[in-house]
Amino acid sequence: MAKPNTLFKDTYNQALEILAAGGVLPSESELGARLAVSRTTVRAVLSRMDETGLIRWDKREKVLLRAPRPADAFPTSETDSLGAIIERGFMHRILAGGAQPGDMIGEADLARDLGVGVSAVREFLIRFSRFGLIEKRRNSQWVLKGFTREFALELTDVRDMFELRSAQRFVELTPEHPAWGSLASIEAEHRAMLADVETRYVAFSELDERFHRLIHESSANRFVIDFYDVISMIFHYHYQWNKAGEKERNEAALEEHLDYIAALQARDPLDVEFFCRRHLRSARQTLLQSIAGGEAAADPLPGPAADI
Repeated sequence: MAKPNTLFKDTYNQALEILAAGGVLPSESELGARLAVSRTTVRAVLSRMDETGLIRWDKREKVLLRAPRPADAFPTSETDSLGAIIERGFMHRILAGGAQPGDMIGEADLARDLGVGVSAVREFLIRFSRFGLIEKRRNSQWVLKGFTREFALELTDVRDMFELRSAQRFVELTPEHPAWGSLASIEAEHRAMLADVETRYVAFSELDERFHRLIHESSANRFVIDFYDVISMIFHYHYQWNKAGEKERNEAALEEHLDYIAALQARDPLDVEFFCRRHLRSARQTLLQSIAGGEAAADPLPGPAADI
């Protein structure tokens, strides 16, 4: 079961990011749409900001009194859902813990290490097993099949196809669709991070995940949205644990994202496809380079996406 007030705390942290990026908070209804929460939650967030001296809030008027500081945010341990805790612990084990194909993973051991219930771990492993990275054995044991170059290539092929189609759908959204507000907020976060990239580049993987999830969700296709879970998990954690050239890689990705965002905002299908393909190729190379023996440069730019 998720910790109490997780939704409020996570929403508050996201609102802090919006405030830090632009210094201005939108209306309650627009903020609720961007963060996908009720106006009740939005008002609770604004009330706390007012109490802590970040803003002066009087009905529709919201005046910034000071810039947000890192200490204003709730710690990750208080905002993560149970699923996120299990996901992070599992991926840490297989990516950063030196796990090898054939290694056994025990449900009880993983639950004990993470301080969560065995049933929650079992549900996560069952859901994750459909992607072929782990396989069920007897006595609540699972065997790690291994994250291979072949798996990575198959994964990126599907990601390319799904994201290209989703990006095409994004430019067809109506002007009043809340996704445009979310995209503007994400753009501001990109510019703020790029302006202070020397200290903030380590936070890129989370921003990257939110940006690509927004695009995939615009597809309104349940299969695309569901499959993004594994895409997000694999790409997010390889970005996080592959430290070689991390700042330069993340800085380049931020620039690529901004070109991609500009094309989406211009609703130019040709530019969207060009900048989407360019960024997907960079992401593919990053993923392959994180796998021992990967030769990312040998992989060609993927061709046109097939219909889905």
